[in-house]
Amino acid sequence: MNPVAPHSSADPDETTTTTRRRSRQGRPGLTLVAVCFGLFMVGLDSTVVHIANPAIQADLGATFGQLQWIINSYLLALAVFLIPCGKLGDRFGRKRMYVTGVLLFGIASVAIGLSGSVEGVLVFRALQGLSAAMLMPQTIALLRATFPREQFGMAVGIWGGVSSVAIAGGPLVSGILVEQLGWEWVFHINAPIALIGIVFAGVFIRETATEKSGRLDYPGIVLLALALFGIVFAVVQAQAWGWGSATTLGVLVASVVLLALFVIVESRVAEPLLPLDLFRSSGVSVGGLVFVANFFAILGVTFLITLFLMNSLGNSTTKAGLMMLPMSAFSIPAAPLGAVLTSRIGPRRVAALGLALMAVGLAALTLVDLDSSYLLMALPFVVIAFGSGFAIPSGADLIVGGAPVHLAGVASGFQTTCIQIGGAIGTAVLSAIVAGQVAPAVGAARLPDEAAEAGAAGVLFEGVPSINGAFVGGMHLGLWVAAAFCAVIAALVVVAVREPRHHTVEEILVETAETGAGHP
Repeated sequence: MNPVAPHSSADPDETTTTTRRRSRQGRPGLTLVAVCFGLFMVGLDSTVVHIANPAIQADLGATFGQLQWIINSYLLALAVFLIPCGKLGDRFGRKRMYVTGVLLFGIASVAIGLSGSVEGVLVFRALQGLSAAMLMPQTIALLRATFPREQFGMAVGIWGGVSSVAIAGGPLVSGILVEQLGWEWVFHINAPIALIGIVFAGVFIRETATEKSGRLDYPGIVLLALALFGIVFAVVQAQAWGWGSATTLGVLVASVVLLALFVIVESRVAEPLLPLDLFRSSGVSVGGLVFVANFFAILGVTFLITLFLMNSLGNSTTKAGLMMLPMSAFSIPAAPLGAVLTSRIGPRRVAALGLALMAVGLAALTLVDLDSSYLLMALPFVVIAFGSGFAIPSGADLIVGGAPVHLAGVASGFQTTCIQIGGAIGTAVLSAIVAGQVAPAVGAARLPDEAAEAGAAGVLFEGVPSINGAFVGGMHLGLWVAAAFCAVIAALVVVAVREPRHHTVEEILVETAETGAGHP
């Protein structure tokens, strides 16, 4: 039997205030559950594609360059539209923007599996990236609007945990789905997640207040999108065009000109997409390079290593996913540990340490060849995971801590843009290095041009070990390039950055979460 509630003697004004506060906050716990569905999809799709790529190549006949674009079309769309979509959420409603993003992500995921062509996969991967840009900034914004200040740090911790589990589990989930059901189900699995997420969001998330003032910097958005696309497109296509060709150089020069125009526009518009005042602190600029170097290495190397594991070593997708697990799984404890270290000894030292660890791990991977023990691969994976886990929270603290207070939100979006651009450039550059090593070996063996595509993807050639040796050699060279890049940025952090004010662990975790969401 339910007891009858006693008569309340509370002050009516106090009761009204409490009611209003609850109305404004909505249902924090259920709101957190609702946004985690979209967050989980985006985290999962950041790592599942690498394992699925060889199956997509075999089924649809994708070229080596197209395999790169399956990854880069997503990264570029996410990078370009992240900050604008965050501002659109502020303008038109964060719940509305979040639900629309989840819906489009689910539709795009199903469309990828049904497309039946490489071109269709590329188009809908770009739509996935746009959808991720629509929903990600809203996740943190909705939590901030819903949770009381004293509980927000806890909510962010759960937010980060869900994202980490999704990213870590991606390779294994992808391996099992590809092996048991086909590569299409790597994307189809998002449909039920999106559907449940939309239902939860519709029922439990309350719309936040909208901002009617301000204008979107449309010229800035267009110029930045064209410039970033041009740079990545030129690097990817340089394998076919030639690095010294007029076409490659022309696209690169045009992209640099567009970047210069972007800077001019940002210096003159009233409400720029990326205010130039943000870069007055060296911590912001160098912190951005920390993220670029980190994800240049992580995503570029992951692209090559998965091809090596599956095409060169002949592992199943499930086994390849298990073999990749140390790199993603150890990042789960590494990031909170990096946040603790950052709060105690400062982001400058931790960022340099993290990138140095990554350089060591990448260099150690150059010992791996076709006959190596898996231990030679697993141990460097763990070192790289801890290096990346240290670099992310410390890099976030360098940027947000170094940014002017009124630009802290824009700084978060800048960080996430650096993540996507670093990953796209890393995938393109390291792949170009491998392709450049394989092409002469294919020519010397007098094989058709199509063999260069397969050789660059790590496919074994019976009786022609020189091609496989060229792939492994190119992979090693790419690893050395990534290691050198991480080492150079680590040195730059030490030399160019003054130690900013130390923040608490909770503040650093919030900064890191906002980095992942790109919340403006």
